[in-house]
Amino acid sequence: MVNEEQQQAQEKDVKEKILGAARKLFAGKGFEGTSVRHICDEAGVALALVSYHFGGKDKLLYALFEPLNEHFAKLSFHLEEPVEALKQFIRGFVAYRYENEELIHILQQEMMMQSPRLRMLSNAYYPSWEHLRAILEAGKRQGELHYESIVHAVHFVMGAVIFSRQIPFLEPVFSDLPPVEDDAAQAAEHIIRLVLHGLHSR
Repeated sequence: MVNEEQQQAQEKDVKEKILGAARKLFAGKGFEGTSVRHICDEAGVALALVSYHFGGKDKLLYALFEPLNEHFAKLSFHLEEPVEALKQFIRGFVAYRYENEELIHILQQEMMMQSPRLRMLSNAYYPSWEHLRAILEAGKRQGELHYESIVHAVHFVMGAVIFSRQIPFLEPVFSDLPPVEDDAAQAAEHIIRLVLHGLHSR
């Protein structure tokens, strides 16, 4: 007979299998191209378990992004040194992006499509957005960072950290540009230099 502790462990295992399958399929096929049946087949679980554990496909998508919310909600930045805080933010976000490639790819797809699910997902990346806004505003107050619009400045930096990884589609077949080093630390330093130049930082 299964005791309560064993049952909780089994349910946790099932949820992890569903989340892993959804992350893989949403990243590869897109949200619209993935059915609940696809997810359950990939996870090797009964069809009803997505609704039982998550309440449907939309809520399953949001559950995938809860770790992103929790990760950035726990961070803090020293606004007395906004340029260093901005560097720390970029390094942290790029490292997270490389460690969670499928998750960020799903977010990229949803943003590019202007998905109706973006409003639901906005809660997931809101802490990172708020951190960045606070850093940029502190930098402007202290004369360390220069921009005309906080909205455009936030979009500029978030676009750089979310979309800067090399995408073959954006390189013409006849391009003679060398490939970008696929390394989180190097990518972060490249982005930092571009962002600080764009914000006219010393």
